[in-house]
Amino acid sequence: MALPWTLHGDGKTVEAQAVVGPGERLSWPLTIGIGSQHVVAMFGATFLVPLLTDFPPSTTLLFSGVGTLLFLLITGNKLPSYLGSSFAFIAPITAATASAGMGSALFGIMAVGALLALVGVIVQLTGTGWIDRLMPPIVSGAIVALIGFNLAPVAKANFDKAPLTALITLVAVILCTVLFRGILGRLSIFIGVLVGYVAGVFFGEVDFSRVADAAWIGLPPFTAPANPFENPAAVLGVLPAFLPVVLVLIAENVGHIKGVAQMTDAKVNRLTGRALLADGLATMLAGFGGGSGTTTYGENIGVMAATRIYSTAAYWVAGIVAILLGLSPKVGAIIFTIPDGVLGGVTTALYGLIGVIGVKIWLDNKVDFSKPVNQFTAATALIIGIADFTLNAGTLSFNGIALGTVAAIVIYHLMTWLGRVRRTA
Repeated sequence: MALPWTLHGDGKTVEAQAVVGPGERLSWPLTIGIGSQHVVAMFGATFLVPLLTDFPPSTTLLFSGVGTLLFLLITGNKLPSYLGSSFAFIAPITAATASAGMGSALFGIMAVGALLALVGVIVQLTGTGWIDRLMPPIVSGAIVALIGFNLAPVAKANFDKAPLTALITLVAVILCTVLFRGILGRLSIFIGVLVGYVAGVFFGEVDFSRVADAAWIGLPPFTAPANPFENPAAVLGVLPAFLPVVLVLIAENVGHIKGVAQMTDAKVNRLTGRALLADGLATMLAGFGGGSGTTTYGENIGVMAATRIYSTAAYWVAGIVAILLGLSPKVGAIIFTIPDGVLGGVTTALYGLIGVIGVKIWLDNKVDFSKPVNQFTAATALIIGIADFTLNAGTLSFNGIALGTVAAIVIYHLMTWLGRVRRTA
């Protein structure tokens, strides 16, 4: 069977300002190099999610790679993207694991994946117009922002366990961002973790005992999701915290596709439904086996923007490398040695950045905050999310993310509707 890529030029050089499209590739040695760069770009964020949620890193890496290959297949090998761990899952996973165990969290991840896949099918049939109407920039920005800011107490808890190591890590992240350009600047989180890790070793905060016992090659640990029929109150009770994550995944996927389309070909926008379906199925697969939910990665968009190489062949390489890393228990054991102080330092910046991404959505779309509808939508949703308001309804418990998401959608559409009624009355 013929490979789906045509060789760009001679495969060894790329002309100035030239773009290597999704259906093209360079020579295989160069393609493997570009694919490995994508692995480095995604690695820092992808391994942090299981580390922060006590999920097995090797399992998450494995399903991240498998999900990426599944994504490429479903999108017809036309949409370059890597599916890494989504930070939007951190808060609901943490809450669900604490109250009902890891199995319930995995059930929540599968539910999010199923809903996202369903949305993908609907979008494929109807287009994306209804998403834009349901979640205009003021709403989607508020949802993304409150998820990041809701995690602030988690960052503080880890920071307080080893303040000096955390501070060193945070300073390293900031300095790398300022001092380095290109790919090194985009890897500031990863480099900051490495610097903090060295500091943790120096301060005696790293325990290597589990690394020596771990095998170089082997299957990662798999965990099945909880059965909702055995303990419906506990398992189904976590869903209100998880379901709002679907809105974030939709926003991330749609934003990713628009970004790639702008840099390559507007026809890529037609793949939005397939992309949502693929991410939903990849998230379901991860939840079924014990991995974290997935999303398209902005880090890898940055690599493509810097290199102007959008070849999906590089993402096949990245997915395969991630799978190989996931099949090494020793890699997972090494990741788990990262001390709490390092996590505290890096998440202080990272969770804040998630919140700022929401603010950036407002700025990029020129949201007018002189309008009361935008003021109240953002203000109410953010306070509910940051303070982590909680509402208990029987066996169900709605946390700040769920309530803030509902508030943003309801307040915006209610005020908009009432404003139209007043003008027509």
